[in-house]
Amino acid sequence: MSRYCVNEQSSSRPHRLILPWQLARQHPSSPSNLKQATTGKEQLGGGCCSAARLRVRDDDMGRGRSEIKRIENPTQRQSTFYKRRDGLFKKARELAVLCDVDLLLLLFSGSGKLYHYLSPTVPTVKDLVERYEAATHSKVWADVRQERRAELEKAERMCELMEKELRFMTVDDGEQYTVPSLEQLEHSLEAAVHRVRSEKDRKIGGEIDCLQNIIRGRHEERYGLCDKNFLQIWPQLAHSQAWNNGGEGGGSTPPSGGGLELKLGFN
Repeated sequence: MSRYCVNEQSSSRPHRLILPWQLARQHPSSPSNLKQATTGKEQLGGGCCSAARLRVRDDDMGRGRSEIKRIENPTQRQSTFYKRRDGLFKKARELAVLCDVDLLLLLFSGSGKLYHYLSPTVPTVKDLVERYEAATHSKVWADVRQERRAELEKAERMCELMEKELRFMTVDDGEQYTVPSLEQLEHSLEAAVHRVRSEKDRKIGGEIDCLQNIIRGRHEERYGLCDKNFLQIWPQLAHSQAWNNGGEGGGSTPPSGGGLELKLGFN
């Protein structure tokens, strides 16, 4: 018997495909129909699942993954840092609260700024570091203290050398001087005096140049004002001189208005 049946009750109606489980509903008493319905459902279901898996696989292959690399744009990089930082601290808080874990999160930004989170169950960072030392059999604090001790000893040696040199340069009575050491001190002081005088001369020369530039600017400003005033009064001077010359020759009337009256020479 065919797995799929076609209903041919009426020639006028189009053929309709009857699936096996639909046939089992119409004839539930037939064991073969029940078996075919079950087998057909399983095959169709398996085919659907296979198609779905294939479609998901194709979607994953088509979508691809973005490459993780450094963001070159500083503004975009800073914005991404703030977003990822907030998300990281949020996840840390959720992990500490939901799972009741002791957690310490240290984060340094690109500019060196420190961001940290400490779970409420941990009193101090030192306690958590000591627990880490006990668990890993390491000496974090011991290494840090050793480095600090070495730096302190180096700074103390530098201070001692500088104090000794200062006492030597001030000719302390408690120091034992020899003739070569005093000559060396003399040369050192002379060189220091020469450097001080050179720096003083350079400062004085710079101030003199600055004052000369100020004076030069004031002179140029004054000359500019004089030229501007002369250009403003020059038409009035020329008109007054022309009137004076005309009055001596034939008695022309003086100019009307408040013109500037100016006589050149002696009458």
